[in-house]
Amino acid sequence: MSNLGTISVIFDLDGTLVDSEPNYYEASRELLAEHGVEYTWADNEQYVGIGTQETLATWKDRYGIGVPVAELLTELDRRYLALARADTHVFPEMRKLVEQLHEAGVPMAVASGSSRAAIDAILAGTGLDTHLTSVVSADEVAQGKPAPDVFLAAAALLGAEPADCVVLEDAAPGATAAHAAGMRCIAIPYVTAHADAPAFTAADLFLPGGQAEFTARAAWDYLASVSRP
Repeated sequence: MSNLGTISVIFDLDGTLVDSEPNYYEASRELLAEHGVEYTWADNEQYVGIGTQETLATWKDRYGIGVPVAELLTELDRRYLALARADTHVFPEMRKLVEQLHEAGVPMAVASGSSRAAIDAILAGTGLDTHLTSVVSADEVAQGKPAPDVFLAAAALLGAEPADCVVLEDAAPGATAAHAAGMRCIAIPYVTAHADAPAFTAADLFLPGGQAEFTARAAWDYLASVSRP
């Protein structure tokens, strides 16, 4: 048992543990260009934190794409994985926190809106799979974020009560999902211009400066402050 008592920690992946958004943007830009759509980084920021399935369904309707979502997902994953395997950056303070929690024996899981193939590739490619072995993809639950399903499934996988779980999230839909699951939330906005979103400002620990403000020490101290024997 760690000195964090009964606490379990659930990490979002994209934008929280790793800076994968540039790769997702490039894969998305290439995919949409094939369908005659010009897609900018500003467009992309609207979808940060929303599950891939939900994003593709929105694109299909918004841009009039006559291809099934499943086919779009296969193509997006193919493009994304090629980029991700070549270069995915882990936020240094996040890696430090994962290592510290692992050493302390704190149960951890990853709960992400990405496909399982993408999650597994990122964790393996960055070496995070050494410490993060419990994984839930939004593909494996009924509804993606902002519904709480993926976080509740992660808690069940860890054998943890939702009230004992702390979620680390970079996007407002994820923060909403964490609270809907009855969990505490450390919010680290990836898009700092979105930091005034109500889901962020209601977070239990809110770091409006995003990763530039986040430290493993601050996260550890917060977890220690809310732990119970």
